[in-house]
Amino acid sequence: MSFHEVRFPANLSFGAQGGPERRTDVVTLANGYEERNTPWAHSRRRYDAGAAMRSLDDIELLTAFFEARQGQLHGFRWKDWADYKSCLPSADVGFADQVIGTGDGSATDFQLSKTYASGGQSYTRPITKPVAGSLRLGLDGIEQTNGFSLDTATGVVSFDVAPGNGQVVSAGFEFDVPVRFDTDRIWTSMATFRAGEVPDVPVVEVRI
Repeated sequence: MSFHEVRFPANLSFGAQGGPERRTDVVTLANGYEERNTPWAHSRRRYDAGAAMRSLDDIELLTAFFEARQGQLHGFRWKDWADYKSCLPSADVGFADQVIGTGDGSATDFQLSKTYASGGQSYTRPITKPVAGSLRLGLDGIEQTNGFSLDTATGVVSFDVAPGNGQVVSAGFEFDVPVRFDTDRIWTSMATFRAGEVPDVPVVEVRI
């Protein structure tokens, strides 16, 4: 899959509508009970960038970005203003925000992730597009300032020396969502835009 490591203009994604979706198969049995199952291990996010368009200059910027990605052909980064940090949106990123693994004395690579918990249940989301320069890393509650590297194209943290057996690896970071346009055409009209109508610009998360 072709992916461009470029972010959709953040000022245009601010105000966009969207969020996570799941796919659940529901079968109602003869006795009225249900069987529910999902083929997806991870949710997928959808957005509408058109809702954030505020001026004709925004439309021009959108068109240029769309043409450079050749419609649906190339993926890109998207900032989800409702969920772009390892912590609460109102908080500052900290090295203890998320536990991303436990050392075993031999593994040096750890995938960034974010855990969503509620009512005793949780879901761990792999983070594959961290923002460069935002990572803070910890080992057993102590922040690390060197001895590691981050691949911002995959979200994998690599230690120079493997964490010891039982050492808790934690991280804090900002991240983008890997997406593509979910359409091969952008319909715009100066008359309708000035009247308050905005174009429909669907964007959908892609698996990396």
